[in-house]
Parts: sequence; C-alpha cells; structure tokens
Amino acid sequence: MPRSTVARIDLAALRHNYRFASERAGSAQAMAVVKADGYGHGIGEVARALAEEAPKYAVACLEEAEAIRDAGLVQPVAMLQGVHAPEDYDRCTARGFEPVVHSAHQLDWLEQTEARPTYWVKVNSGMNRLGFHPDELAQVMGRLGHMGARPGLLGFVTHFACADDPASPMTLEQTRCFEAATAPWPEVMRSVGNSAAHFIHGQPLYDWSRPGIMLYGGSPVLNRTGPELGLQPVMSLEAPLITARTVRAGESIGYGAGFVAEQDTRMGMVAIGYGDGYPRHAGTGTPAAIGGQRIRLLGRVSMDMLAVDLSNAPAAKAGDSVELWGATVGVDEVARCAGTIAYELLTGITARVPRAYR
Repeated sequence: MPRSTVARIDLAALRHNYRFASERAGSAQAMAVVKADGYGHGIGEVARALAEEAPKYAVACLEEAEAIRDAGLVQPVAMLQGVHAPEDYDRCTARGFEPVVHSAHQLDWLEQTEARPTYWVKVNSGMNRLGFHPDELAQVMGRLGHMGARPGLLGFVTHFACADDPASPMTLEQTRCFEAATAPWPEVMRSVGNSAAHFIHGQPLYDWSRPGIMLYGGSPVLNRTGPELGLQPVMSLEAPLITARTVRAGESIGYGAGFVAEQDTRMGMVAIGYGDGYPRHAGTGTPAAIGGQRIRLLGRVSMDMLAVDLSNAPAAKAGDSVELWGATVGVDEVARCAGTIAYELLTGITARVPRAYR
C-alpha cells in the first residue's frame, strides 16, 4: 500500500480565483497562465477545469502549449518565450499557438518562414529580460510590415519587475514607457498585467491581463497572503504522521542535531521531505497543521521525512494526516519561513507526490 502523501487540488477554488482575477481585470480579458505544469497543479487538469472560463491560456514554451492540445482544448495559447527554432512557427500556425517575438533572431526566423502565425511583440519597458527596446520598435514594426507579417500581429506585451511592491515607482515608470513606445499603433492590443498588477489601484491592464500565481491561491503581493487578498488555496499538501514519541529534555532531533528539546516534548515524524519538493530550508517553527490544529516543524527537513511538535495536538497518532499547507496553513506562510516564495513551493512538488483532484 502506498503512503498517503498527496497534493489535493481543489478545482472549484481554482475557478473562483480565475473569476476573481477577471473581475479585477475590469474591461481587460484574462488569459490563464498555466505554465510550469499549471504551477505544479497539473497543466492538463488545470486547463480543463478552466475551459468554460478562460478564453485564452498562456504558457512559457511549445511543449506546454502542446500539453493543452493533448488535453483536448482548443483555446488559443500564448507562448511567452516564443519559439526556440524556426520550424516551430509552422507548428504554431497549425495548432493555434501565439508565440511572443522578443528578439532579433526570432524576427529573422519569422521573416524566413512561409508560415504565418498570429503572434505578440514584446517590449522591454525596463525589466531587461526579454523584449525589444522602445527605440527599436519602429524598425521592428517596419520589418513586419515589409514581410507582410503585420496582419498576424495580435498585440504588444511587456512584463513588470516590481508590481509585487505597491510602494515601488517602477511599475508606473514601466507603464509610461510602454504606453509611449506603443502609442504609434493604437489599433494593436496591449497586455501588461501579471497577477500583482491586478492589485495596484488605478493600474491600466489594457486588453489582456495575465493572472498566474493568483489563480492557485498564492499571493503576488509583498507582505500579504493569498487569503488576505481574497484568494482561495487550491493545493492542500498532506502527508501521514508515521510515528509519535516523546523526546526528553536535552535530546536532539534529526540531522545536525538542529533542534534540542528544552523540556520533554511530544513529537512525530511525517512522511514527506525535500525529495517530495517540501523546502529543505523550512526549519523549526515553520507551521503545519493536524486535525485543523496548528503545529510546528522541529529541526532539519530530511529527504523523505520531517519532524513536528505535537504539543498542541496531544491526541495525534500515527496514521493521522498532516497538512503542510492548505486551508489551515497558507503556502505563503511556509514560503516566508523557508526564505522563498509560493511560486517555488508550488512548482517544486515532485512527481513522487500524486495529485488528487476534486
């Protein structure tokens, strides 16, 4: 019999969060970002659950777009990294994928191909990862017109660097840069809004927003949790308590003797560890829950196990289910304790942990 470690996926909560994102997007339409295997939730199941809600999906790359077609879905799919080889444009045209063109070599490939996909052009408004500098945009648009590819242009996109920080002036600076750069082509659609941008008062989201982490209940805003923003947790990561015992005052627990009991302490071992994607850097004090009662981790996380303090759950016994994050303990709380972000935790859950959908 397999261990009962599982990631339970609440598809109703996923749909709630998408609707919430759509409401906050105002007049903009929301393309559901399902890259990185649906942020670790399973791209096929996530996409199917949103099939009646989302008019468009967004992924990073071609293989993720193909996974949406393999799930039987027909909505257009934006590819945020664009193509990685010139022949990929043929596949995009045939399958209804919308690559983002963000660099000179992709523009060269588009000029050379006989395929005529629909596509987006990325503007580098200041994040300096991908995209054409605003000073280059007129030349890019001229080349697109010369090669007869302008009819396939859907819109301009950019990405915000600091939208998670409401106090940062950079989002406003990037918005002004993007507006000025794209102003000569008012007929072309625009897309700027990552999850965090949905929570910036007065921030224009133009024609298409791109909600990602907020669909899965994680917070895109610094010092706020998903529930505080009105989001519902989608993943509940659970694992069984496999033993319970009392460690005496002065005894240690786990590798490196990272926790030493100051008094007799009832503790238990849970069948999950960093081999399952639980963060190794989550140490003593990181919250978990059992039977709806909050407890805490003790010492170092091992590859296959971690220790918990059962002082607040005296009736807990082997076989009981421990929530590592979910409805009682938010994934944002765990991420903060581990010195990371919810994005990394959700996408990092390994294939060893089965997903159970409801």
